[in-house]
This record gives sequence, C-alpha cells and structure tokens, in this order.
Amino acid sequence: MVRRRALPVERYSHLAIWSRRLALFALAVALLGIALSRLNIVETLAALGVFAAGVAVAAVAVLVALVALAAIWNDGYRGLAQAVTGLLVGLAVVAGPAAMAVVAFGLPAIHDISTDLVDPPRIIAGAAARPPGANPAAYEGERVAALQQAGYPDLKPLIKDWTPEQAFQAARTLIEKRRWRILDQVPPRPGREGRIEAVVRTLVFGFRDDVVVRIRPAAEGTRIDVRSASRYGRHDIGANARRIKALLADLDDWEPPRR
Repeated sequence: MVRRRALPVERYSHLAIWSRRLALFALAVALLGIALSRLNIVETLAALGVFAAGVAVAAVAVLVALVALAAIWNDGYRGLAQAVTGLLVGLAVVAGPAAMAVVAFGLPAIHDISTDLVDPPRIIAGAAARPPGANPAAYEGERVAALQQAGYPDLKPLIKDWTPEQAFQAARTLIEKRRWRILDQVPPRPGREGRIEAVVRTLVFGFRDDVVVRIRPAAEGTRIDVRSASRYGRHDIGANARRIKALLADLDDWEPPRR
C-alpha cells in the first residue's frame, strides 16, 4: 500500500484578516460620521462621536496589522495582502485627525477670532441660530484676546480710503462670491455702522461658523473689522484666522466699480 505524502499546511494569520475587517469597518464608520454631520441628520456632537469611534477603531486596526506583519515576517504566516490593506486603510483614517492634532499643537486653543479685541463685532443673528450645546455667541474677553494676540499678532482691521458704502458693497460682493449664507445685513448710514452676518460651512464636516463684517467711518476713510467664530469645538485649528485673513486680503485688493 502506497502512502500518500502529506502536503504541508500553510498557516494563515487571523490577525491579518481581522486588521482588514477592522480597518474597513472604521472607514465606513468615519465616513458615516462625516455624512451625518454634513447632511445635518443628527446633532453635530453626535456626528463627531461617530467619527471619533471610527478613528479609534482604525487605530486598533493599525496595531493589529503591525502585529500581523511581524508574525508574517517571523513565522511565515500567510495574509500579507490583508495585513497591508488593514495597515494602509487604518492609517488613511487616522492620518487626517493626527495631522490636525499636530497643527493644533502649535496654535492657540481658541475658536473665536476678531480683528477688534476691545470691541469685537457682535454676533446677533447667528446667536439666535445656534442650537443648544453650541459655543456661546458672546465674546469671552481678555483671556481669548491674549491668546489671539500671542498666536496671531498680525491680525488687524483693514483701513481703506473708501466710503462706508463702498466698503459695504465690497464685503457683500465677496461674501456672495464665496457663497456664504447671509443671515442679516445693515447698510451703513450717517451715524450708523454697517454690518453683514453670514454663516460659513467647513469643507469636510460642514460645520457652521459665524462671520460678522463691521464697517465704521475712520479718519483715513473706512475701517473694516471681521469676526469669525466656530459654533462647536474649543479649538478651531486656525480656521477662523485663515478665513479672516483671506477675506481681508481680497477686500484689500478689491477695486470699487467706477461710476
């Protein structure tokens, strides 16, 4: 009787399989959190909780993938493709929040930025639109002002040799060009400042931030102040300061139409 030669059984890494499963699940959960926020299906904080859960699972998937790769390298297990997939997908989910954390580390932990730290433009229409659980619309005062001065010392009001009416038209034109939703607008009049309130949605999550442009007469022409404040979160990762700087730069370059 001829004995059959037993074929070697190749061992498969179960950790590699689980790393891929966890990473794909984490990706789906993170995308669900973004979709819930952008579509305004649930409260913003709940959507952020879903996204954070996805990131946490992705971090676990990365660790499991690394352990699986070590076993594959040392013991010759199969499952390299699954482990690499789990590692890359997990890193892709974790990379965004990790990069934001690195950027946030070097910036002041504030969410309300203004070019006027003594008398910041008031958020009025935006305050009424803020849901429960959102940041207060009132400016928090000297503590925030000191942090902003240390983090963004170059943020100043814009002085232009325009009439207040020209400044108001320029601000409204640029806001409409950016497709920000205007909540309220008050044209300047003798003895009355001009102001525009708008809502801006962030690119990924669609968070709503409030922007106020205030226009006052000045000795040199017209003074333009801008305030930008996040409705959620204690750290804006520099978004409000960048938004104000970009708007003021475009205003500075704007040419009033000739009559």
